[in-house]
Formats: sequence, C-alpha cells, structure tokens
Amino acid sequence: MILNKDRALKVAEFLLQIKAVKLQPTEPFTWASGWNSPIYCDNRITLSFPNIRTFIRQGYSAVISEHFGKPDVIAGVATGGIAQGALVAQELGLPFIYVRSSAKGHGMGNQIEGHYEPGQKVVVIEDLISTGGSSIKAIEALKDGGLDVKGLVATFTYGFKLAEENFEAINCPFVTLTNYDYLIEQALKKKYIADKDIESLKDWKEEPESWLK
Repeated sequence: MILNKDRALKVAEFLLQIKAVKLQPTEPFTWASGWNSPIYCDNRITLSFPNIRTFIRQGYSAVISEHFGKPDVIAGVATGGIAQGALVAQELGLPFIYVRSSAKGHGMGNQIEGHYEPGQKVVVIEDLISTGGSSIKAIEALKDGGLDVKGLVATFTYGFKLAEENFEAINCPFVTLTNYDYLIEQALKKKYIADKDIESLKDWKEEPESWLK
C-alpha cells in the first residue's frame, strides 16, 4: 500500500539517528538465515526514546485509521510487536492481545494471550517485515481463533518480493510506516551512506540470498 511520504522519511530518519538501523555495505552483517546483509534492524530501540516512541505510536494509529478503519482489538506479534501493540491499543482506546510464536507447553496451552471474542475485527502489529514468515504464523493463529484479521501494520519492511507474495497468498494486506527505499533515500540525504554505496544496496534488495556470493 502507498505510504505517507513525509511520515515514512521522518521514521527513517529516526531509525538512522538512534542506530535502530545500521547500514554497513562494506562490512556486511550475517543473518541467522545465513544471508549476507548490508543492513541490521532492531526497532525495539525506538521504545527507549520517548519522542520517537510517541511519533511511531501515533503513526501506527494513523495508518490503522487510514487503511483499516477502527478494529475491535489490536494484536501484537511476540516479541517485537507486543510493546508497540500495547501502546497503539492504548492510543486508540482498544483491547489488546498478543500472539506467541507457538502455543504454551503448559497451563492453558494458549497461543493467543488476552481476552477476545470470535468474529471480532483485529489489526496486527509487528515491528519488522522480512520475509513475513513469523507474522503470517501469527495471522493464521488469529484466524484459527475465529478473529477477522483486517490487516497488519509494521514499522519497517525490507521490501522483499517474497514478503509481498507471502501476504498475498493468505489474503492479508500490510502497511509499514517506512521501508527500505525511503531509508536509503534518507540515509543518502543525511550522509549515512555515500553515492558509491547505492548500487550495492539496491542489488541486495533484489537478490538478498545471493548478495556477495
């Protein structure tokens, strides 16, 4: 979905400013998947900065209203989406639940924590979209619980085609506050990267699994 450009650039600037996103095209990171990556993202750092936390919370709330109307409940994806989800639910005056990566192995064996009713409309909160795998598991758990999933909102996406295909396959729209393209635009403008880095950064987004191999 189309992003609000001013909001997207501001969120990108914040992520770069507090080093929630680090760009190192000449000294790449290695992800758990084994992929080489010029970028590392940890959006949980935004929670430590009250002004940025507020801007992002209000951004989530605005995106939900713009794209999905008013749901009955907000659901956070464990673990990154729990804190943001609770903040957004508070901002919108809505109930909050969260989804574990798998059902508990003891007690009630819940995968969804919190009170909800089957048939309620829910918007899912995530912090980061990579391939979409963990988010889709959460969406499927919510659907299995009888909830009507209207869509998902996240702070950031790398913009991989695979993620778009995965969300399309389960018929669930998603929107992010900012994305990789806006991040690179802002990083170049603010001199976090140089012109010579752009081609390599764009190549990674197109073929992340084979970048530098």
